[in-house]
Order: sequence, then structure tokens, then C-alpha cells
Amino acid sequence: MDFEQEKNWQLILNHIKADVGETPDLQSIIFLIGVQELGKGHGKFKKDEKLNLMHIAICRLLEPFGYYKFIGLDPDGWPHYETVELLPPLEEKEQQELMKRAIIDYFVSEGIIYP
Repeated sequence: MDFEQEKNWQLILNHIKADVGETPDLQSIIFLIGVQELGKGHGKFKKDEKLNLMHIAICRLLEPFGYYKFIGLDPDGWPHYETVELLPPLEEKEQQELMKRAIIDYFVSEGIIYP
């Protein structure tokens, strides 16, 4: 990550830490974005719902990169996406960098941080 991205990443970590009281890891941030995208507020989620929330977040985060397309909500209000393009094979560090970049873009586009 370059200096500007690292600065924005720290803004995100500090923003979430101020809300939840601890510094989140990447997985936690993805989960929180899934909850935000579901739009039903925080609550108790079953294990499979937590996995679905993370999937929703990943799809939403990677949609601007052209990997997924939002196709609508199901009758229960859960967002659904279709795969547009498969992700290329990435090493773990490359995956983390892609997700961090996507999270930064998300927080900027949602007006949560202002770089």
C-alpha cells in the first residue's frame, strides 16, 4: 500500500475502533460492511447468516472492480449478486491488499471518510 492508502486505512481502523471499542481486523470490517449492506441493523446472526453477510460485503466491495453485479433483493431483503468476472489467482497478501483498497473505496464512496 502506498502512503495515501495506508493513511486512509488507518482512518478506517480508527473510525471503527471509536464505534466498537477495539481495532478491527480485516474479517471484522468485511462483516460490518455486510451488516451495513443488509440494512437491518446490528443483531444476532446465525453462523450461516454471518457467512452470507461476509459474502454480500465481498460482492459489494468488488462490484466497482467489475467482478460482481448487483441483481436485486430477495423477498427477505437480502442483496444478491452475480459473478461477472472471476477473480484472478491471488496470493494471500495480494487478496488482503485488494480488499483493503476496496474497503477504502467503499468508505470514501459512502462518505464515511474523506481522504
